[in-house]
Amino acid sequence: MTLIKSIPQLGMQTAYPSHYDPGLLFPINRAVQRANLPLLNKPVLPFFGIDIWNAYELGWLNTKGKPQIALAEFIIPADSPMMIESKSLKLYLNSLNNERFLSSDELGVQLKNDLSTATGASVQVRILEPEKASTTGIQELTGVLLDRLDLEVDPLIAADPTILSADQAAAPIKQCLVSHLLKSNCPVTNQPDWASIQIQYFGRPINEEGLLRYLIGFRQLGEFHEDCVETIFCAIKERCAPEKLAVFARYTRRGGLDINPFRADYNAAWPANVRHARQ
Repeated sequence: MTLIKSIPQLGMQTAYPSHYDPGLLFPINRAVQRANLPLLNKPVLPFFGIDIWNAYELGWLNTKGKPQIALAEFIIPADSPMMIESKSLKLYLNSLNNERFLSSDELGVQLKNDLSTATGASVQVRILEPEKASTTGIQELTGVLLDRLDLEVDPLIAADPTILSADQAAAPIKQCLVSHLLKSNCPVTNQPDWASIQIQYFGRPINEEGLLRYLIGFRQLGEFHEDCVETIFCAIKERCAPEKLAVFARYTRRGGLDINPFRADYNAAWPANVRHARQ
C-alpha cells in the first residue's frame, strides 16, 4: 500500500477540484491485489461478477449555468484489469460540479468514457433523478441470518480461513446465508467500512458458526471492498468446496459513494441494486 499512500490526493486532506479533471481517477491493478489468493493465481478467474457503485452526490451545470443534481449507478466488470480507488472517484465526480453539459445523457457518455478508460473495460453508467431513485425503496438481503448465533468471540483475532468447514457426510443443500456484521478497514485511510453480506451456495452444509467467526475476523483487516469479497469467496470455495457459490456484499456509503461487489462461479443473475437500511 506504500504506492497508494504516496499519491498526493489519497489518504490525506485534499483541496477539492474546481474544474473537470479525469486525471483524478486513480486505477488500481486488480492482479496485484489478487496475487495472494491461491484460486486467483491462474489464467482464468474462478468467478465472474460486477462491482455496483452508487454515487449520491452527482452534480453539474446545464448550458445556462444552473446547477443540476442526480444519482448515478456505475457497473464495473470484475474482470476489468483495473478497479478505481474510491476517494479518487469522489474527487473526479466533484470536478464535474462546475462543468456544463447539454443534458444528463451527455454527462453519462462522458462518465462512461472516463471510467471505461480508467478501468480498461466497458463500464455501464446510469444517471437517476432522485424522484425515480426513491421509488426503489429499501430492502434487506434475504437469507438465513447468521447473526442469530450466540457466540463468544475475540474481535481482535484476524480472519482465519481454516475455521471454515462443511459437513462432507451430509447430502448437498441449497442455502442462502446473510450477516450484517462484516466490517473491514480502508487500506488507504484506515476508516471503517461496514457491510451486509449474502452467501448463496449449493453443496455440503457449511458450518454456520465457523463462517460467522470468519466474517467477524475481517474487523482488523485493511482491504478494499472488492478484495474482501474475493477473499471470502476464495476461502469458502477452497475450504468448503461448494458446487456453486455466489457472494454479494452491500457496503454502507462513505464520501457519497457505496460499493457493492458480487462474485459467482455459476450462471447466477446479477443482484438487484436495492439499498438496505444502513445505506
